[in-house]
Amino acid sequence: MSAYPPLNTLKPIAKDIWIADGPDIRFYRMPFSTRMTVVRLQNGDVWLHSPIKPTPALIAEIRALGPVTHLIAPNWIHYAFVADWQAHFTQALCWAAPGVAKRAASRGTALRIDHDLGDSAETPWSGQIEQMIVHGSRVHIEAVFFHRVSATLILTDLIENFEPAKLPLWMRWLTRLAGISDPDGQMPRDMRTTFWGHYPLLRRAVIQMIDWAPERIILAHGRWYEKDAVAELRRAFRFVL
Repeated sequence: MSAYPPLNTLKPIAKDIWIADGPDIRFYRMPFSTRMTVVRLQNGDVWLHSPIKPTPALIAEIRALGPVTHLIAPNWIHYAFVADWQAHFTQALCWAAPGVAKRAASRGTALRIDHDLGDSAETPWSGQIEQMIVHGSRVHIEAVFFHRVSATLILTDLIENFEPAKLPLWMRWLTRLAGISDPDGQMPRDMRTTFWGHYPLLRRAVIQMIDWAPERIILAHGRWYEKDAVAELRRAFRFVL
């Protein structure tokens, strides 16, 4: 089991930012741990990034933080549970990266998208959470975020970092082959190929992440980085820097 217990409960990271680890999901028959990031904005509104499957206890914890007003689908894969949260928080707006709407429609998923995410911070969180779209891939378009107060960079799939000890034996060699095995988790090698010919765009995005000077990096899959964030960025993206 690759998940990170305790599951389905808020874990404080810094002031006004939490993570919640969920159970494994199956992606191409492989178990992937899940993780969402929760931010409370200055006005008390709650912002959910890459929502995991909701449970009654987790919903109650999040309700106690404040009104959930923003649900973030950061790339074409991480939208599966947004509709479940919309059912509980009908006033929440869904903000989706380019490609999410097409993917959801192709899978027959009923998902209401209110706004597309752009290349700079949206008005409700401007000045609090920096934002950009990582361009250059023919397939994978991801929105990345930087929570200024806590100096936390929030990524989804641009870095994956699976711990071998938490994986079944048959999956350990696959993660090493893919370049996503801790302690040297990186962008999956198959994803890198979708950037070929456009590495300058990816490099520009990585340099922006470094310039934000994060202290930590939250990832959706695997062990996240609690410290030395800039060094981890330089290591993980050394193939493009």
